[in-house]
Amino acid sequence: MISPTDILHGKVLIVDDLEANTLLLERMLRGAGYVAITSTMNPGEVCALHLKNHYDLILLDLQMPGMDGFHVMEELRTIEPNGYLPVLVITAQPDHKLRALKAGAKDFISKPFDLADVLARVNNMLEVRLLHMEAKNYSKTLEQKIQEVEASRALIVRGN
Repeated sequence: MISPTDILHGKVLIVDDLEANTLLLERMLRGAGYVAITSTMNPGEVCALHLKNHYDLILLDLQMPGMDGFHVMEELRTIEPNGYLPVLVITAQPDHKLRALKAGAKDFISKPFDLADVLARVNNMLEVRLLHMEAKNYSKTLEQKIQEVEASRALIVRGN
């Protein structure tokens, strides 16, 4: 079972080309008790960072120079083994919300930031991600136990 402490220890990456936005989001999350927060202002680093750290949530600005958030999501899709993008997009453009969801984002945060909205969406996304991972691990354990039982049955049948 996922506890509030597990959620507060979820690994979060903040990606925004504006330092003020990155610092504000970090401050909001740390103030709420989140402890595993990383940030970058370089969208080109996101995939390498995600491969290394396996983030539970990526807060991703959509409008950045050079490489926008849509391009980052395309690259993330190529490295995510199960196709699940743990992405919460950040946008000031209402017309980008639907496009971002269709591109694989799971939710969005609107600019300017509303503290209660940011914290609720981050909490919900982390809870879902951690429950998903817990279910995946339980499924693997169950499959291993089934294989062990089948191997034992095969030995018993051969013994008769």
